[in-house]
Amino acid sequence: MSLTGTPFFLTTIALVVVALALPMILWARVRGPKIVRHATRFVMLLFAQVTAITLVFVIVNNANGLFDTWADLLGTGDHVRVAADLGPDGTGGKSVENEPKVHQKFEPVSDRRMGAGVRQTQLKGRISGVEGEVYVWLPPQYDDPEYRDRTFPVVEVLPGFPGSAKAWFGSLNVNTQLKPLMEKGEVAPFIIVAPRTTLLGDVDSGCANIPGKVNADTWLSVDVRKMVLDNFRAEDKPEGWAVAGYSAGAHCAARLAVAHPDRYHAGVSLSGYNDPAGEPASLTARTPELRDENNPWKMLQRAKTPPDVALFISGADGDGYEGGMSIKESAKAPTTVDVVRIPAGAGGHGTAVWERQVPEVFRWLTKRLRY
Repeated sequence: MSLTGTPFFLTTIALVVVALALPMILWARVRGPKIVRHATRFVMLLFAQVTAITLVFVIVNNANGLFDTWADLLGTGDHVRVAADLGPDGTGGKSVENEPKVHQKFEPVSDRRMGAGVRQTQLKGRISGVEGEVYVWLPPQYDDPEYRDRTFPVVEVLPGFPGSAKAWFGSLNVNTQLKPLMEKGEVAPFIIVAPRTTLLGDVDSGCANIPGKVNADTWLSVDVRKMVLDNFRAEDKPEGWAVAGYSAGAHCAARLAVAHPDRYHAGVSLSGYNDPAGEPASLTARTPELRDENNPWKMLQRAKTPPDVALFISGADGDGYEGGMSIKESAKAPTTVDVVRIPAGAGGHGTAVWERQVPEVFRWLTKRLRY
């Protein structure tokens, strides 16, 4: 039974009802020696506590998109087949555009909380050695005959850690919020792509390439990108691509945009951080060298040629705002940085805050990407 599915949610509710009913019905009817009666009643109370805690966990998990599968919850999932050293650009010396086309079969998602129109596929990254699910939502204009010769801009969306690839659809409601705005012409008709980012159980990859461990950067910026280009009418130039994320995904988005201006023209960071140590479970937080290499603020400072990217960074005091200002102060043209301060009391570090930012973020992207 799926961890996030409706059947499991309804099952936990039924178990709570049973757990509450048992003591009321059987408490005075328990027979046997005193120790047996006490033990039986203790088990009933314990069962009630466990089922109540489980129900609360399921509600919180569904609301925030934390764990997608049982393997994610237990930290046993491994989506890495190989992790070869792919070099500085993460391609292993391959010319990606000359690689064979990636033809994928897509199916509608079964999770109704993700809204209408979301489809999924299981992708085996040929270059990264990563395998995982990818969710795609197409804008309302995509199947309109008037747009049959048009290509569409793409936004890759990343969750926090722990975090499910479903979260932008199931918790932030990005598709249901944007569809009417796209139909009115207020927001560009973006293709929204949500790839799996939890690749190594209870360890955060930091969206980086670490030989022998994981090639998360290549998975996101090469394999997923090529799959989208090979299966949909998507813009193939970086001017038509952006990457957005919240929390640990925000760090990833800023890092990927700064590292790959040849793949992304814009990056959106919602309540993120610069130093990978902002997520202690991150592989890139384990050594000073990795922390330095994967800090987008320091990456900008080291860049011989400032990347031609636009960054949108939002955060509250002590939760992303200061890091955003550091990046803004370090940026040199053509890099542009817009920093938004989230006021105190807006809701803290949670999906409710980021959900409210979706229209603002995509209006900003509409002005930055080509379409």
